Amino acid sequence: MKTTLQAGLADTVTLTVDRERTIDFMGEAARVYATPMLVRDIEIACRELLLKHLDPGEDSVGTRVEIDHLAATLLGMAVTLEVRLVGLDGRAAVFEIEGRDAVEPIVRGRHHRFIVDTAKTAQRLAGKAQKARQAQQAQQAPTAAGAA
Repeated sequence: MKTTLQAGLADTVTLTVDRERTIDFMGEAARVYATPMLVRDIEIACRELLLKHLDPGEDSVGTRVEIDHLAATLLGMAVTLEVRLVGLDGRAAVFEIEGRDAVEPIVRGRHHRFIVDTAKTAQRLAGKAQKARQAQQAQQAPTAAGAA
């Protein structure tokens, strides 16, 4: 982590609610910003702010999202997300989030991220993948033995 990574850092991201970001289960007239896509956009905005202040080989992963999705945003509307780093405890980062469209506030909340070493994370995930394969093989072994 660079010495520039400190509480108080902030960034503003503006995006357009495109079709990919909308719900589709209530018909075309009700295509509005989907909450899962809003969460994704919040995570991306916070990660990108962190990346500006991390060393090569570091990244971050989301660990908690707490939001109030306050209002519907229509397909084609612009959204502005403001993310602010409010806490840093070792590698744990906490952000406050506010967002609005042209008409009203649409979201407020907090997002937690953890700064990781990408090489160590890759090793840990490879180890978990190995354990998952072993667990799957163990589950299949009794089935295969019973068939013989």
